[in-house]
Amino acid sequence: MELLSPRPLVAALSFLGRVARLAILVLLPCPAMAGEADSLEYAVKATYLYKFAGYVDWPATAFASPNSPLTVCVAGDDPFGATLDTAARGQRIADRQVVVRRLKNIERDSGCQILFVGGAEAQRAQMLAAVRGSQVLTVTDSPEPGGAVGIINFVIRDNRVRFNIDEEGAAQSGLSISSKLLKLALNLRPSGRP
Repeated sequence: MELLSPRPLVAALSFLGRVARLAILVLLPCPAMAGEADSLEYAVKATYLYKFAGYVDWPATAFASPNSPLTVCVAGDDPFGATLDTAARGQRIADRQVVVRRLKNIERDSGCQILFVGGAEAQRAQMLAAVRGSQVLTVTDSPEPGGAVGIINFVIRDNRVRFNIDEEGAAQSGLSISSKLLKLALNLRPSGRP
């Protein structure tokens, strides 16, 4: 009686082990890929941030002069880094140069036309309260329903950057948002207008 050699069995198991390890590596989320997805997400949000200005009308008093730049400010946690500066560099909206500033403290008259507020819920709520009713388009990035959000709040739906708009909050701040932008909003909190 001839005995079967264990070598083919060992070789087959070894091959299957390598395939299984490779499959695990391919299927596990890769931190580098996650970082790239975050970078892409914030590159898209950075572009939206200054492009919103093309669809918003501010009262003349929101600017120091007719030649003043359109100032996009970031307060609290800054998820953009240099991405926002790069996206806005050389851009003009309604004949105004787009300028990016980072704020340590928020004041009602900070000179911002657009203010992105990052950070934890309590921090966002405090900063948003400081500018509520002023002529500033506030933008947040809060996944928390019912949380402290700006006039525009970024959300992710179906792996795409989308946003909600509080038209009533915009009206209370003296801002008028174009119907073109309003149509793109996922959820719209309408103003009290007829």
